[in-house]
Amino acid sequence: MRYLTSIATFIDRLSEWSGRTISWLVLAMVLIVCYDVVMRFVFLQGSVALQELEWHLFALIFLIGSAYTFKHDGHVCVDILSHSRWMTPGHRAWVQVIGGLFFLVPFCLLIIISSFDFVENSYRFAEKSPDPGGLDYRYILKAVIPLAFIFLLLQGLVSIFRNLLIILGKEEVRG
Repeated sequence: MRYLTSIATFIDRLSEWSGRTISWLVLAMVLIVCYDVVMRFVFLQGSVALQELEWHLFALIFLIGSAYTFKHDGHVCVDILSHSRWMTPGHRAWVQVIGGLFFLVPFCLLIIISSFDFVENSYRFAEKSPDPGGLDYRYILKAVIPLAFIFLLLQGLVSIFRNLLIILGKEEVRG
């Protein structure tokens, strides 16, 4: 049990580190968008590469930040059962375990497995932007898809583990 707890702590730290690190891209993206807007509307000069860089940064923020957001319970939750007044912490833990096992884990595995061919084809053909002046090396961005879902899967497994500990009475409910 202690070994699993140390693995869960490591994964929590990995999610925390990746989320805090990737959050700096938000600042970069805001600065690039501001620069792009000024260049387009004041100086009437646009850049396809700059616009593509904006959505590439957004994709990285969204994908890599997903495990961090899940760790901090920041995803949109339409869980009517879990937030009702009659649900005890133990009941909520059961909802999290069942939801994780039957929805999150299979979905992450589906994306991870199905994205490998997608990334491999992109790499094999050295995929780049079809637009003139666009960015090269699109396969690097696509390679982040399975990586991000691996991070999310690991964080989901930690959530399942921690909720099982709550059900077994071996861990306090986190506020």
